[in-house]
Amino acid sequence: MQVQEGKKAPSFTGKDQNGESIKLSDFKGKKIALYFYPKDLTSTCTVQACNLRDGFKALAKKGIEVIGVSPDDEKSHLKFIAKNKLPFRIIADTEKKVIEKYGVWGEKQLYGNKYMGVFRTTFLIDEKGIVVKIIAKPKVKEHNKEIAKGFGL
Repeated sequence: MQVQEGKKAPSFTGKDQNGESIKLSDFKGKKIALYFYPKDLTSTCTVQACNLRDGFKALAKKGIEVIGVSPDDEKSHLKFIAKNKLPFRIIADTEKKVIEKYGVWGEKQLYGNKYMGVFRTTFLIDEKGIVVKIIAKPKVKEHNKEIAKGFGL
């Protein structure tokens, strides 16, 4: 399934860093920045998460809920959150169900080596569950501003 702007966001259910169930329908009536990233505790992913942490209060004031998703497990997410004081939930998508539903898993290349991984992508979902903006390859150092702008705020 190809996720498209202007279309309904694919529903999902997953477990967050505390093993608690989290699903798209929990956020009905709220704006969501659903951001997919490759790996906890890596340099670029940490820069992105810390940028979202630093802009978290401003985004929350605008009614935007931030939710991270990566294929790492709950234990890894807990370390990542504790080390960087992250104020948002992260889905532990070890089976890549949400990742594949949103079409962000595929072949990547680094230093000439090909491998399978997560494409860093953020989906902005409005209060009605519609994808209003897809930010492919977000600028990790200014991602919170990209999110606000993507919602027209």
